[in-house]
Amino acid sequence: MFLFFLSSGMFLGWSLGANDASNVFGTAVGSRMLRFRTAATLCCLFVIIGAVISGAGATQTLGKLGAVNAVAGAFVVAFSAALSVYLMTLARYPVSTSQAIVGAIIGWNLFSGSPTDSNALFKIIMTWIACPLLSGVIAVISYKIVSFAIRKLNVHMFKLDEMTRYGLLLMGMFGSFALGANNIANVVGVFLPVSPFNDMVLFGGWHFSAAQQLFLIGSLAISLGVITYSRRVMETVGNKIFQLSPLMAFVAVWAHSVVLFLFASQHLEQLLISLGLPPVPLVPVSSSQAIVGAVVGMGLIKGKHNIRWRTVGGIAGSWVTTPIFAFVISFVLLFVLQNVFQQTVYRL
Repeated sequence: MFLFFLSSGMFLGWSLGANDASNVFGTAVGSRMLRFRTAATLCCLFVIIGAVISGAGATQTLGKLGAVNAVAGAFVVAFSAALSVYLMTLARYPVSTSQAIVGAIIGWNLFSGSPTDSNALFKIIMTWIACPLLSGVIAVISYKIVSFAIRKLNVHMFKLDEMTRYGLLLMGMFGSFALGANNIANVVGVFLPVSPFNDMVLFGGWHFSAAQQLFLIGSLAISLGVITYSRRVMETVGNKIFQLSPLMAFVAVWAHSVVLFLFASQHLEQLLISLGLPPVPLVPVSSSQAIVGAVVGMGLIKGKHNIRWRTVGGIAGSWVTTPIFAFVISFVLLFVLQNVFQQTVYRL
């Protein structure tokens, strides 16, 4: 029965893969530096690795926002977020899966009478604001440094083209790893409190935890979304905000990947604490906001008149409507599942 309810998490994973793979490889495919097939294959592989190895960090903060304690309730929360993301994907907008799952969890909190952790919610909302700004700043600084280095070294055009192509490959792999590590919490995080899986010890003494088993299943669903449906949104990110040069595409993916990694790395958090510095909050941030912030930042370098502001406005509008859609859908479906199908969607 758990696997049936987990199907909504798989739907959410598929939706995330269909939408957010564009944030990793959309600029490379849009600038014609990589073929879609190559981008999709690399994205799937490194999303799985990132989710299994480093997926635990951001999951903890999401769990504090609202601990969904019934499997039917987790089904509705994941399905509501997935449906919201899917509808926006049909419209070809790179939306935030993080915002969708947060809206759905708050819908469950309201329906069940559970308190919403205001500190966790505030931390998450602040990262929604900081994410595109930080990504834009990193992109601008990185682009200026790279451009200066190219001019000083007097790199030949053909050599630069080859270096950029390999750079896009490396940044795409890094970005896919960061996407899996940061956003797997959105896919299966709500199922962790009700998971029936047990820890396992595999060959060579490798400890394969119950959470990692869920992360593996969720990352496979993300990979399926990448393969089957991500090409549509890649075209929006790669071409319709601002026409990126190959070098700009490389810098955009770099900035996006760094931001996602910062908000997912437990090792970085421990290092900052050991140095007496404030840690970066481990929060599932929006991959879409990160890449759009980077693209807009570099568009501003070339002059704001080059940016297609109508497209940017449509994307920003989808960021506002996505959590609202998820909240409403979650609340309504919880009512239907409890009162029509007599399912336990929360426990006192």
